[in-house]
Amino acid sequence: MRTAMTVAGSDSGGGAGIQADLKTFAALGVHGTSVITALTAQNTLGVSGIYDLPASFVEAQFDAVASDIGVDAMKTGMLFNAEIIDAVCRKIRQYGLSKVVIDPVMVATSGDLLLREDAIDAIKGRLLPLAMVVTPNLREAEVLAGLRIQSDDDIREAARRIFNLGPRYVLVKGGHAKGEAVDWLFDGDGFVPYAAPRIETTNTHGTGCTLSAAIAALMAMGRTVPAAVAGAKQYISAAIQYAYPLGKGHGPVNHLFALHRE
Repeated sequence: MRTAMTVAGSDSGGGAGIQADLKTFAALGVHGTSVITALTAQNTLGVSGIYDLPASFVEAQFDAVASDIGVDAMKTGMLFNAEIIDAVCRKIRQYGLSKVVIDPVMVATSGDLLLREDAIDAIKGRLLPLAMVVTPNLREAEVLAGLRIQSDDDIREAARRIFNLGPRYVLVKGGHAKGEAVDWLFDGDGFVPYAAPRIETTNTHGTGCTLSAAIAALMAMGRTVPAAVAGAKQYISAAIQYAYPLGKGHGPVNHLFALHRE
């Protein structure tokens, strides 16, 4: 059984974060493990509280998993502060992990900020050089690249700037743009678009977490990054298509749609 680790925050509403990642891993056939970085009081309407865990306990969780179960691939999500980011970087290097997916979680679907200001520089300067692939949405790409994105040319320029920070691949997600949902993968030489029809729904909570978790799961199973991105794009599109209404705000995607499709 292949294994995938998520290093992220907990979503008490079950739609994003650790909960979304573990459901995605299970749906795609890998054993999921978790390193929780923060607890959130969260539902479909927003985030009402964040409690970040000590960096030393983040490291203890990482050691417990990596020293026994192993890590075929991993992803990061909500890394609330620079101390936690530094701890995660140390463990990635210690265990020689290469299949690392960085989802630079900065803002929740509701608009709530999910990291401290000191975390942004730590992500750019210390975490991204350890990444196989980084998966920013348009707003996150603007922050990482220092560029206002208003066109496809801007997306490509942002991807180039983020690539220069050290990751092997950059996947700029176009879910917040208008029209067809197109994600752009850049490997330093060229761009590959991954397009899917836009689904009109408010049930989009956890899409970024789910996509990055799917990429990590498929990488753990041996797929190349381009193939993992293609499979993850198909998975998240179906999870959105078969989402169910829940709560009074942005409902979650349906991670287990294959079981519930009937």
